[in-house]
Amino acid sequence: MPSRTATVASRVGLHARPASLFVQAAVATGLPVTIAKGDGAPVDARSILMVMGLGAKHGETVTLTADGEGAEQALEALAGVVETDHDAA
Repeated sequence: MPSRTATVASRVGLHARPASLFVQAAVATGLPVTIAKGDGAPVDARSILMVMGLGAKHGETVTLTADGEGAEQALEALAGVVETDHDAA
């Protein structure tokens, strides 16, 4: 199963708006996608509650995994969402 690491760029971490944008992008892939913080257990990246529950803060690294056709491209796009500061004015 392909995986990719990404550093959280949004100042509020993966909370509220950035988490919502990430979950929407994960759902749009049509693939089973997980996200994990550090050595923590992976959670369903298509669930806003699970993603926000990670408590991923600005500057922390998360690991994304996906399974299925197009997983590499999906992970690249999702990493781009995580690595974008959605709180910039």
